[in-house]
Amino acid sequence: MNSNSAYKEASVLVTGASGFIGAHLCRHLRELGAEVTGTYLSHKPNGSHANWVSLDLRNLEATSELINNLQPTHIFHLASHVQGRREIDAVLPTFENNLTSTINILTATQQAGSCQRLVMTNSQEEPDQEQSQAIPSSPYAASKFAASAYARMFHTLYSLPVVIARVFMVYGPEQRDLHKLIPYTTLKALNGQTPELSSGQRNIDWIYVSDLVNGLLELGCQPGLEGETIDLGSGQFHTVKTVVEKILKQIDPNIQGNFGAVIDRPMEQERLADVQETERKLNWRTQVPLDDGLTKTIDWYRTNMSN
Repeated sequence: MNSNSAYKEASVLVTGASGFIGAHLCRHLRELGAEVTGTYLSHKPNGSHANWVSLDLRNLEATSELINNLQPTHIFHLASHVQGRREIDAVLPTFENNLTSTINILTATQQAGSCQRLVMTNSQEEPDQEQSQAIPSSPYAASKFAASAYARMFHTLYSLPVVIARVFMVYGPEQRDLHKLIPYTTLKALNGQTPELSSGQRNIDWIYVSDLVNGLLELGCQPGLEGETIDLGSGQFHTVKTVVEKILKQIDPNIQGNFGAVIDRPMEQERLADVQETERKLNWRTQVPLDDGLTKTIDWYRTNMSN
């Protein structure tokens, strides 16, 4: 089924709808005619692109109550504690916000019985399940690795129609986490400042946010994908240094990044999306080249956040 028709008048629940990806996804779902309910944790978002519900996904009773009342046909579980920190104080928050919340979503969805497709967003940071020595690189990666395992168990044991999206490095307009590389570098340059960076040698598979949203929508409606993990990425590597230099060239070629000012994090992952396998299963691939995506992103920050 094509995503342009699959969501017309569908009841769709999006967790983490107030976040960067969630906001883009909700707006697109509304454009396709879906009735969208979006969850947030603390501050109610502005905008009419979702019916807003405050929900702590760590609370199974509250999560079950919402899903039972809503009876959604589609669920996109985006809510996540996204931090790549390696410090030990990151372990418990990522466990509670990523793993406990995901198990609650899986449980409540299974018990409600109305959902035709649950799409979970997991990360390129988690190790491949095929690795015999699969060691997560951070508490965040560990939580996502375990969440994927639970999702596969729910599908195998209980026939839950869950699909796992392995999401690569997303960027684009409205990304408000200013610790992320592209917002950080862009705003520094727009304000005439030198960005302080790592060595810049890490290879990353970058995906523009509109491409990701289209991929998620296809995952929500294409038949026969239940229980699988599907890569959503570009299939192309660009180093951190390359991306930074592209941004600085567009904004002010006189600004040079201070590479090596920040220590590289240990066990950084370098993984390329298997785009051939994804296209075979999903009939989808990215459309926005990196240079075009960076131009659109820089224009948004210049207009909305340069001060």
